[in-house]
Amino acid sequence: QVQLVESGGGSVQAGGSLRLSCTASGTTLSTKYMGWFRQAPGKEREGIASIKILDGSTEYADSVRGRFTISQDEAKDTMALQMNSLTPDDTATYYCAATNRWLYTLGARLFQANYNFWGQGTQVTVSS
Repeated sequence: QVQLVESGGGSVQAGGSLRLSCTASGTTLSTKYMGWFRQAPGKEREGIASIKILDGSTEYADSVRGRFTISQDEAKDTMALQMNSLTPDDTATYYCAATNRWLYTLGARLFQANYNFWGQGTQVTVSS
């Protein structure tokens, strides 16, 4: 089992920045990918960024590419999401996720069903 705890959410004005962190504990050695997902009120949860633990390769959704950066620390048990140029459309609950599965198909790393461990979520609110 892997336990995930997010931190760093909050409120910010449009154009501002926030940095989210996700700390993993438990049986983390088998983790293959970690990702960030978000869910706005009335919308489905969407995958926005993912990182492959083995080599640090990343993948982003079109909605955040160029504005958000996912990273992991050297110990590979903490993941971060740097969010810049935030807009009100980024308002959502942000979730950290991890999976111990190998993912080979295009888009698989941003598909929530492929992740089997989830954090509780942290709220991000962007005002105009």
